[in-house]
Amino acid sequence: MKNYKSFMWVLFVGGLLCVERSLAAETPPQIPQEMPVLKLSLHDAIEAALDKSPQVRLYKERIEAARSASRTQLGALLPNVAGSSKFTNQTFFLGTIGGAPVRTQPFDIADARGTLSQSIFSWSLIERWRASRAALAVSEMEADTTKNDTMATVALHYMEVLRNAETANARTANVELYKELVVFIKSRQSGGMATGLDTARLETQLENERQRLELAKSDVERTKLILINALGVNFDVNLVLTDELTAPETPIPTQGDAMEVAMANRPEMKAQQQRIQVSRLSLSSVKGERLPSVQAQGDYGLIGNQVNNSTSTYNVGVTMSIPIFDGGQREGRIGESRSHLLQEEIKLDVVTRQITMELREALVTLTSAKEQLRIAKDGLKAAMTEVQLA
Repeated sequence: MKNYKSFMWVLFVGGLLCVERSLAAETPPQIPQEMPVLKLSLHDAIEAALDKSPQVRLYKERIEAARSASRTQLGALLPNVAGSSKFTNQTFFLGTIGGAPVRTQPFDIADARGTLSQSIFSWSLIERWRASRAALAVSEMEADTTKNDTMATVALHYMEVLRNAETANARTANVELYKELVVFIKSRQSGGMATGLDTARLETQLENERQRLELAKSDVERTKLILINALGVNFDVNLVLTDELTAPETPIPTQGDAMEVAMANRPEMKAQQQRIQVSRLSLSSVKGERLPSVQAQGDYGLIGNQVNNSTSTYNVGVTMSIPIFDGGQREGRIGESRSHLLQEEIKLDVVTRQITMELREALVTLTSAKEQLRIAKDGLKAAMTEVQLA
């Protein structure tokens, strides 16, 4: 009985294996499709990012919104022309005669008229328009800041990929070196000139270098994905970078010269200064509401009982509005605008300190990188001398 059960189990397992093999034979092998190759230089990468970056496109739309707002404020200073036409059938109440109400017979009125209004003087409207122009300049400078940030981010990711690729190449060379050392030490061990401990140590070092190589390869792929995301292109591409890492030969600028150039050209500094101007003009606009404003208006049209039986009429006048008291609303808006101006002036100090910190950090990093490059070159030169003497 026990032999029979064992025999049945063997048949069952064998049947499963046969079914699995038949399914595997029926399933055609899937040929992996090669991803399209995308070769990019640093210049091409930056151009692609500026063309496809969502942040850059967003700020371009903000420029258009600010330009439209400026046109709206300008329209308040330009003549406003409108036309209207009206046809009515009506009666008039004439009073009571003998206690009975009396009205006219129904009659028609046809009226076609054009109206025009023009602001002659309004300091508030003028300052609002100037503030909208300054706000447009702020939007343009913010777009420039975003472009600079995008270019810097793409360049940084591009260099990071190149650096990780060079690290992977160095790890590959180390792996090949340790492979040769393992073969060499094994040959010495077979001749009795090395021990098994020496071989084990080198094999351990070889495996460690292989592990470091895999980590370096993963860093290359990871930074490539980060770069692709910054470029805004499809992730399903084989990204190939055509530029190489090279050390710049230009001297490091002094801190004073670099600070002067940064403060004069950094778009975020210009944008913040322009924001202060916007707040200052907005405050002036609210204060201008205290002043009288003058507006001209008039209309001209044809009116009569019938369209073909009408006469021309017109109305021309000038209105001067003098603000006296609005319950303190105007003074509240003035206080709010003054606070916004002070906030923007405080932000200018924040931006200045941020630029100063970034500049000093960049100079320290650049100086350290140049020193590390010099030390690496000296180390390579010493190693080559050692090889020649050996």
